[in-house]
Amino acid sequence: MGEFIEKMKKRWGVETFGGLLLILFIFSITGMSALYVRKVAFNWIGIGPETPLWLEVIAWALIVFPSYQLLFLFFGFITGQFQFVWNFEKKSLKRIKGLFTNKEKEA
Repeated sequence: MGEFIEKMKKRWGVETFGGLLLILFIFSITGMSALYVRKVAFNWIGIGPETPLWLEVIAWALIVFPSYQLLFLFFGFITGQFQFVWNFEKKSLKRIKGLFTNKEKEA
């Protein structure tokens, strides 16, 4: 387990175990908050068990995904980890963009 922790600290550029725990806390609180946003928003617009899956997926992409990104930045800011979160966001969104672009990667 210690090896995994050291690997994560190195990968994320964190020096202390407390810093690693703080980043993991940011991920968890963001996920829980996004689930709350989903519940409230889906109830508000009337999405329920009878809603077709395709409509639910579209609503998720338009509501939950962007709210997760904003909440992630917000929690990173209030915990003093904005720089890490901002860099993580940029890398993640670049990877997602790569899924939808057809450009050949240079070796």
